[in-house]
Amino acid sequence: MQKVFQMAFDPKALKFDDKGLIPAIAQDAETHEVLMMAWMNAESVAKTLETGKVTYWSRSRQSFWVKGESSGHVQELVDFRYDCDQDCILVLVKQKGPACHTNRRSCFYTAVRDGETVELMSPMG
Repeated sequence: MQKVFQMAFDPKALKFDDKGLIPAIAQDAETHEVLMMAWMNAESVAKTLETGKVTYWSRSRQSFWVKGESSGHVQELVDFRYDCDQDCILVLVKQKGPACHTNRRSCFYTAVRDGETVELMSPMG
C-alpha cells in the first residue's frame, strides 16, 4: 500500500508570478477533458478551497471571478492539485453547462491539423 504524506496546506506556499498570480487549469473530474485555463492569486485559492466554488482572479477587471456567478455555468470543486514545481494549479471540477465564455464546453475548441485551423466544437444549444 502506498504511503500518503499529509500536512496543512498554505496557499502562500505556491509559487506565484511577479503579479501574484498562478495559472489554474480546470479539468472535468469525470471525463478528464481540459475545460479552460485562468489565473488565481493566494486569496482566490483560499476562497476556492473554503467554498468549493472555483474562484479565479480576473486580470482585466482586477477582481475575483467565481466561475458561473453570472452565467450559471458553475464549476464545483472536486479536487485541488498543484504540480511538482508548485507553480501551476489543476482543479478537477464538476462543470455545469459550458466552461468557455463562447458558450462551448471547453475553451480549447480550436486545433491545428495539417497546417489548417479546425474548429472542434460549436457553441452549446
